[in-house]
Amino acid sequence: MLATTLKRVFRAGYQSSRRNGWLSVATITVMTLALFVIGTIVFLSALAHTVLLSLEEKIDVSVYFRSDSKEEDIFAVKKDVELLSAVSAVSYTSRDQALETFREKHKDNALIIDALNELQENPLEASLNIKAKDSTQYAAISDFLAKKNYAAVEKINYFDNQLVIDRLSAVVSTVRGSGAGLALVLAVVAVLVAFNTIRLAIYSMREEIGIMRLVGASLWFIRGPFLVSGAFYGVASASATTFLFFPLTWFAAPKLVRIVPSFDLYQYFLSNFIQFFGIMLAVGVGLGVISSFVAIRRHLQV
Repeated sequence: MLATTLKRVFRAGYQSSRRNGWLSVATITVMTLALFVIGTIVFLSALAHTVLLSLEEKIDVSVYFRSDSKEEDIFAVKKDVELLSAVSAVSYTSRDQALETFREKHKDNALIIDALNELQENPLEASLNIKAKDSTQYAAISDFLAKKNYAAVEKINYFDNQLVIDRLSAVVSTVRGSGAGLALVLAVVAVLVAFNTIRLAIYSMREEIGIMRLVGASLWFIRGPFLVSGAFYGVASASATTFLFFPLTWFAAPKLVRIVPSFDLYQYFLSNFIQFFGIMLAVGVGLGVISSFVAIRRHLQV
């Protein structure tokens, strides 16, 4: 009995969507636009996260020591820094190691190599490279070193990329906020369009609804087809949105890789396809069912 009832409800909901053909298409189109914006925000967030992680990996605090500093003084500073809870790793580079690395990096530049050979002594300084457990803790580490005022320390290089990180974070926040606002506006429009579509369906079926009430049909049996119609709009919109992202991500991925080599948009979409479709489906069905429920509650007098 339950299976038969559900089958009738789903069939009636599907037929209701087909009767209002153009309105159903309009509803699905608007809901697809709203879901498309939400999907774009998902991809932008993933891209921004990858870029920020890439930049954060390059951030550090570099401590340079005077050329006449003794190694025991340098290791004393290193030991103090390693005791900080905010520090994840500290690496030491001697003057000779720094010179060797510099030579290897510029081995193809004869002018630089000749200039180094003409010098009587090593011009580079020993240094400590400090990595923090969290990018927000670099300022505290830098302040600690500055307050200690070690005699052997020549200079503290407080990560040059921080300004870039801050600006990028601000841009990402703005994009997310704008995108969320646009998605919200489109979601409201989608709900209103679906609401009017369901309301027209209720009006066109008013005689059938009256007959069902007379023969004692339950309230949910009457409401069911309209909720199914709303859910159908959501499923159709989620499917259409996901389908649209296949060619778009495939087309955009090679161009985006040139800018952010560590992020392949198409592969990210494929590897997260189930989660992405799940999000689109949940939001789409949610919008459709909510708009249908509101229309029934306000306009279906049962």
